[in-house]
Amino acid sequence: MRTDSLKQDYLERIVPALTKEFGYKTLMQVPRLEKIVLNQGLGIAAADKKIIDTAIAEMTAITGQKAVETLSKKDISNFKLRKKMPIGVRVTLREKKMYEFLERLIRVALPRIRDFKGIEGKLDGRGNYTLGIQEQIIFPEINIDGISKILGMNITFVTTANTDEEGLALLKEFGLPFKKN
Repeated sequence: MRTDSLKQDYLERIVPALTKEFGYKTLMQVPRLEKIVLNQGLGIAAADKKIIDTAIAEMTAITGQKAVETLSKKDISNFKLRKKMPIGVRVTLREKKMYEFLERLIRVALPRIRDFKGIEGKLDGRGNYTLGIQEQIIFPEINIDGISKILGMNITFVTTANTDEEGLALLKEFGLPFKKN
């Protein structure tokens, strides 16, 4: 499998298609995928410290890049939370690893979701899109037998698009399976 196939596809097919659709004058106006951020909020980690280590190992296996823990910013006594306690895991993917992950997500992971009918097409107002996944076991890198707890994650696609319409068109061209409205 060529690892740069999505980037090549972007340059050869997606850029001309978006230029034609939106009438861009230069190549720099065409929106591009800047980064993909994977994030897992693990509030349950306040009670069990091993969950963070497991989540870091799983996220590293899924992305091929070392995951880092996120720390709480303040004390919240109702949640038994102290400042600088680990409460999540995240990874930011750029360039080659970003395209590799996007290709695996589109071609392998999303089709493995049970009763999958497409993803919602609501962006954040600035051309970025966040996809929520309920189970990390849709990724083939995760061994189902070794799972102690099913955890979800958010996958954020950060684009250089100025509007939601441009961002949605870019992500559709990449092959994200949005629902037909």
